[in-house]
Amino acid sequence: MVLGISTDNLPTLSHWSKEELKLSYPLASDFSERKVAAAYGVLIKPSGVANRATFVVDAEGRIQHIEEGSSALDPTGAVTVCARVKKK
Repeated sequence: MVLGISTDNLPTLSHWSKEELKLSYPLASDFSERKVAAAYGVLIKPSGVANRATFVVDAEGRIQHIEEGSSALDPTGAVTVCARVKKK
């Protein structure tokens, strides 16, 4: 399963997911409390936004791969790791 989580509000996420990016997976908002971004260590507290990051989490809930920065926008690394995790 793929799920995007952002510190943006719901109207912004709706715009980006449907109109700009045409995503095939859901986006969830971490806008109100930013607990998810903080828990994953990507929250920039002074500005309240998160660093761009992609986490591949296996069926047991363990993080198998982290892609950060601009490379997090390219799904290639995550897709490769998902294929490897699936084979295990």
